Amino acid sequence: MTVLTAYRVLAYVTGTVLLVLVCVAMPLKYLGDNPEPTSVIGQVHGFLFAVYALCVLLLAYVRRWTLGKAVLVVLAGTIPFVTFYAERKVAAAEAGRTAAPEGRARDGARG
Repeated sequence: MTVLTAYRVLAYVTGTVLLVLVCVAMPLKYLGDNPEPTSVIGQVHGFLFAVYALCVLLLAYVRRWTLGKAVLVVLAGTIPFVTFYAERKVAAAEAGRTAAPEGRARDGARG
């Protein structure tokens, strides 16, 4: 699995869990006086977001993104629906790009 594929999967999973948190768990907490789903789904989202952020940083390193682009893509994971938009934009931008194979030394050494 490439870093780009891992990013795409994590973007969808993180975005979906965020939507469940915001659209299901939060209303249950504030309208239904039931905080349990928020605590469980919130912890799941927190863990997934941390993994997502690490994956974005790894992708940014491998594809040599600017710091600003990496930060914006990480922040996209915090806003409902924006994760999906950012994933499509990143996938489209990276589709035509060629990069050094993952796992190879960046200084051009052959292994």
